[in-house]
Amino acid sequence: MAAKGFTTCLWFDGQAEEAANHYISIFKDSKLGRIVRYGEAGPGPAGSVVTVEFEANGQKFVALNGGPEFAFTEAISFQIFCDDQKELDYYWDRLSEGGQGVACGWLKDKYGVSWQVIPAGLIEMISDPEPAKAKRATEAMLSMVKLDIAALEKAYAGE
Repeated sequence: MAAKGFTTCLWFDGQAEEAANHYISIFKDSKLGRIVRYGEAGPGPAGSVVTVEFEANGQKFVALNGGPEFAFTEAISFQIFCDDQKELDYYWDRLSEGGQGVACGWLKDKYGVSWQVIPAGLIEMISDPEPAKAKRATEAMLSMVKLDIAALEKAYAGE
């Protein structure tokens, strides 16, 4: 294999460059890479963007202007584990702008890409070996759209 790791290809309908710039404006350790444009041979208009390479939070992506044939679904999502409420609010607010909150920490951004913006300790809470703790944390999570870490921790503790 020529390169280590994977590059995630995201299919857009004419918004590849805009989306790449949007994502690199949100995540630290991000940068824009090569932009490939159609030449005279097409199939798109000469000079228009075919792909945009970028890194967001150190993860490699390529945004492809593939056309209207395919759209994003919740079958694929990106998880962002946040250390505190301030970080969770930052990502939630930036990614949901122009999009919508869904449930349980999930949102769809303005391009239709699904994200899970969740506390770093959530998985441990909802999978706690003590069933009552796991149940309380899970029920609290299921009642929320954007997750509230203090409320989750309070439910988990039985307060």
